Amino acid sequence: MSDMVENEETTLETPLDDTESNTDGAKWYVAHTYSGYENKVKSDIEKTIENRKLQDQILEVAVPVQDVIESKNGVKKTVSRKLFPGYVLINMYMNDVTWYIVRNTRGVTGFVGPESKPVPLTETEMRNLGINVNEVKIDVAVGDMIKVVTGAWEGNSGEIKSINESKQTVTIEVDIFGRATSVEISFSDIQKM
Repeated sequence: MSDMVENEETTLETPLDDTESNTDGAKWYVAHTYSGYENKVKSDIEKTIENRKLQDQILEVAVPVQDVIESKNGVKKTVSRKLFPGYVLINMYMNDVTWYIVRNTRGVTGFVGPESKPVPLTETEMRNLGINVNEVKIDVAVGDMIKVVTGAWEGNSGEIKSINESKQTVTIEVDIFGRATSVEISFSDIQKM
């Protein structure tokens, strides 16, 4: 049996090579699972982390849930529902070992990404999911002039009309086809003038 496992390990292809491995920090990745297996996959990955002492490489495994109130036969009760059935979120350093462990966990069909190559979630996607990311601190106030330095509105500038601290965005007006239009820009995409 152990010979079979060793042979299996050597014949499986891994999508990472030395140039692609992630050395600059842990990122959130999404693993696709069989529907209904999300909690089992989470539990199995956590057991493997503990057994192989990989707590410093795979930091967190999450199955996002939301509490909803269901009413059945006039009785209301709170039920936890999975936000993304069939998916598990994993905060980890991507390398051959961590890829292999997650990819070969029973119930996992692959990572989300082109050709099953893992693609990390962006900061915006993580923020929308409610995952804490490093907050950008910026010294601006309503009425300040800012310049957009990256993103879709790069090169535009304008006066800040409002600031949304929780979403980490500012609202400015840009000229689109001769009309002033309000757009939200991320703190990380702006620079004070």
